[in-house]
Amino acid sequence: MRDRKKLRLKKFYFHPITIFIVLSIVVVLCSFILSKVEMQATYNTINANNQELEAQIIAVENLLSFDGMKFIISNALTNFISFTPLGMLLISLIGISIAEATGFIEVFSKKYLRKLNHTKLTFIVLFIATISSLINEIGYAILIPLVAMMYASIGRNPLTGIVTAFCGVAFGYGVSLFVGSTEVALMDTTRLAALLIDNNIHISLTSNLFFIIGASIILTIVGTIIIEKIISPRLGKYKEHEDVSKTEELRIIDLEEEQQHKIERERHEKRGLKFALITFIVVILVFIYMVIPNLPNSGLLLDMKETTYLNQIFGPNSYFQDGFAYMTSLLFLFVGIAYGIGAKTIKNDRDILEKAGNYFSKIGNILILIFVVAQFIAIFKQTNIGTIITAWCANLINYLDFSGIPLIILSLILISIANLFLTTPAAKWSIFAPVIVPMFMQSNISAQFAQIVMRVGDSMTNGITPLLACFVIYIGYLNIYNFDKTKAITISRAIKLVSPYCAIIYATWILLIIGWYILGLPIGPGVGPTI
Repeated sequence: MRDRKKLRLKKFYFHPITIFIVLSIVVVLCSFILSKVEMQATYNTINANNQELEAQIIAVENLLSFDGMKFIISNALTNFISFTPLGMLLISLIGISIAEATGFIEVFSKKYLRKLNHTKLTFIVLFIATISSLINEIGYAILIPLVAMMYASIGRNPLTGIVTAFCGVAFGYGVSLFVGSTEVALMDTTRLAALLIDNNIHISLTSNLFFIIGASIILTIVGTIIIEKIISPRLGKYKEHEDVSKTEELRIIDLEEEQQHKIERERHEKRGLKFALITFIVVILVFIYMVIPNLPNSGLLLDMKETTYLNQIFGPNSYFQDGFAYMTSLLFLFVGIAYGIGAKTIKNDRDILEKAGNYFSKIGNILILIFVVAQFIAIFKQTNIGTIITAWCANLINYLDFSGIPLIILSLILISIANLFLTTPAAKWSIFAPVIVPMFMQSNISAQFAQIVMRVGDSMTNGITPLLACFVIYIGYLNIYNFDKTKAITISRAIKLVSPYCAIIYATWILLIIGWYILGLPIGPGVGPTI
């Protein structure tokens, strides 16, 4: 009898859409309970004008009230339309779907990626995904669908590609080969916090450069081992259904004709790839010209109101950052069309649009999922629960008053815990910086190294929190390429897939930080872990 009950439970699964709806209801109920027990927190922020600490008191907002219900209902459309992953994903897919419709992605993958062994391919995907945080969260929207297509084309499990791309972006977020959006988001807060101790301190955008370059390489190597040795074997192999309905007689009769078609097809494919390469080079050169200042009609993608080039390209009002998803989509669109013309896989505009439209028919469930997730995240944010937990973590660091290595480890752990509930790096750092940076500096640890601890703690748990906005892209694509359509991949299973990666990378991050600190290696030009 007990075995029968277990069997029934195993057959019952909630779709992620249902789970997120239930979670939204739970959050609303929790907001009611926690507001009644007056859950709140006090934390300090730094006034940018007078550089003084200002105490902030924040309490849980009850959404099970007249005003709360009004917020939920009246902001539903705004939450959906302004949800960043929605726009990034749709814009990216326009170009990617056209490149796929013309056959470019499949032919490119089979011709070049199939030659690579699995380890090399995983390394390349992870490395690109890891350094993609140079430009905010664009890696989720571009790499997850693109890598899934490529893996399917070469006969490798697309779920492995999805997990690989997601892990690379999520658990390596904030490291790259050059300074980018993370520096711009954190640097001013780091500087204001450091001024509380040293009025003459200078924090530059390149102060973490050496560390992020080294970390991006180390994380990719470790991540490749995790994917190949642990995650990929668990996901299994990908097998396409072969058409075995043809008789041996028909195959023999058509063999010569088939060979002729193959030769002709390969000739067209080679011509198409040549067209695609030329188009790729031209488009890239045009994009590069758009980010070069002080040339005739150049700098189209720069914010020329900023004084430094790094702020012009990565600043809060940077056209380059805001338009990168669109530029990438255009790149795939032009390259795909060029390939289609050269390979003669498209005859007219209607042909290509119909083929591209077929791909969008696969993502209907993702759009519904994005709508539900957008409401869930907006509701949770409105309750202030995430901000309160973050403030508690910051206050705990201040209360324990550690120094040296214990302070570094404690900060890493508590920032990573806070990241489960408040995923925006700038918002977290505005709460942690006034506590961590002065404590680090008083322990003879540089403010720049404190910023590294922040960016590391922020990435350590990125991939296991459903409150991460781009988690919806990950779980959505897992279900698109899920082989068993009768059993949806749930939130718990999606997290379970990346949990080995999270655990090992978590330990790797701690060892890397402590090792860098003990060895005293420079973290940037003229900057070390200690003052």
